[in-house]
Amino acid sequence: MTDTVRHPIFARAFHRITPLMEREIGPRRDELLAGLSGQVVEVGAGNGANFAHYPDTVGEVIAFEPESYLRRNAARVAPSARVPVQVREGIAEDIPLEDESADAAVVSVVLCTVTDPRRAAAELRRVLKPGGELRFLEHIRSPNPRKARLQWSLDRPRLWPRLAGGCHCGRDTLATLQAAGLRIERASSFDLGPPWLHTNPYVLGRARTPRG
Repeated sequence: MTDTVRHPIFARAFHRITPLMEREIGPRRDELLAGLSGQVVEVGAGNGANFAHYPDTVGEVIAFEPESYLRRNAARVAPSARVPVQVREGIAEDIPLEDESADAAVVSVVLCTVTDPRRAAAELRRVLKPGGELRFLEHIRSPNPRKARLQWSLDRPRLWPRLAGGCHCGRDTLATLQAAGLRIERASSFDLGPPWLHTNPYVLGRARTPRG
């Protein structure tokens, strides 16, 4: 299968720094995934850092990752998860699942990297059952105008995206999810590392599809 996404240098660097990041983000992953059940689709699973945090109430996780190096590492750690995890190739803008087939979906530092965030949000809504839940942990555009301008200046010439595997530091992700018809039920912001970092703030929360 031909890879749809290739970031070989970034993928290897990201995999190596993941253990350092877990000191801060690990507890956030527990909060992100707490209480999930049924069939869960995780889009942009990376190297599988979320897998160890899924509660045993989950019946199955279908995890999609388009980058081959990260996908291989995700497949290596999947058997050690407390729940069954399938690792597959796939992108957020074209999730290879049937309509309304998942009880919940998870995105974790993913929507900053996708080529078309509006299409990705629409796909997440499509695969979720009515009343299905989306859990998200993403970094977003700062509410501070000066910081937001800095983020825009890094994203606009694709300087930061080129360095960081397609990541954009200033996307208004909550607005994108709402525009796709997902209702934000909870969202809390926080910083990872120093507040002045251009990748701050992060937002952790949940959204839901309409029922019926």
